[in-house]
Amino acid sequence: MSANPELIRHNWHLDEVLALFAQPFNDLIFKAQTVHRRYFDANEVQVSSLLSIKTGACSEDCGYCPQSARYDTGLKVEKLMCVDDVLAAAQQAKAQGASRFCMGAAWRQPKDKDVEKVVEMVQGVKALGMETCVTLGMLTDEQTAKLKEGGLDYYNHNLDTSEDYYSEVITTRTYQDRLDTLARVRDAGINVCCGGIVGMGESDKDRAKLLIELANMSKHPESVPINRLVQVEGTPLNGTDALDPFTFIRMIAVARIMMPKSRVRLSAGRNGMSDEMQALCFLAGANSIFYGEKLLTTDNPVTNYDKVLFERLGLNMSESNY
Repeated sequence: MSANPELIRHNWHLDEVLALFAQPFNDLIFKAQTVHRRYFDANEVQVSSLLSIKTGACSEDCGYCPQSARYDTGLKVEKLMCVDDVLAAAQQAKAQGASRFCMGAAWRQPKDKDVEKVVEMVQGVKALGMETCVTLGMLTDEQTAKLKEGGLDYYNHNLDTSEDYYSEVITTRTYQDRLDTLARVRDAGINVCCGGIVGMGESDKDRAKLLIELANMSKHPESVPINRLVQVEGTPLNGTDALDPFTFIRMIAVARIMMPKSRVRLSAGRNGMSDEMQALCFLAGANSIFYGEKLLTTDNPVTNYDKVLFERLGLNMSESNY
């Protein structure tokens, strides 16, 4: 697993990324796996657990999200959880093998008093010996500083798609808003967790441009979640043509090649993937997953099922991302 600085680039161009996507499948997977082995144990996967600490009633209009107050999806709205309940869930996640605990709240932007409560949660989870990650929407400089002071390890804020396609999915927040939040997080010294969603009707060019946006940052995101659209009745994107599984696997492989040292995570949509598809994703360089029965509000493979799959593939759970 020797490092090669020449592989770490921040100057990718559209034509070369599209050429990667167009490579014969076997050639692309071989290249991605070769790059992967330079930086990681090829048979090790980092495991995170995700909890919705505040559910629904979000003012945003993200076309994929059942938590938007604008859509009738039958989702039960829940207020911000108390700290003790969050820590109990974190303890259970740790007992099941998760090394990172992620907390998500359906806000456009949190209030200062809410951030104070989240900081308590972060401190409690860290006391359990777990890495911490939160996703709370947009942040102010002061809120970002409080999260850093509270010991937060990662902040998740996805770009979702390319800047060109973004307005087809979301109109209540700009692409620049997202980039500004990511810059605040990075400037504060918090690790960045940032990726996107595929299967929303975007083109190959859009997928390539999303990865270019991520890989050409001054520092690659430490975690890159690649989500496969989970179609939820009542959301505008319900009924979108399903993405070819091989297109998704290619997305994983190209992400691995472009961001060799990042954890590339299989995130939403794994519940609809066959064991064989997941195995190909791991071969393509994915080395992180979300554990547990729910990803915020959508189904995820149950924990024991994942353990059995890991055993069948000879994969081990890593204890830490550090």
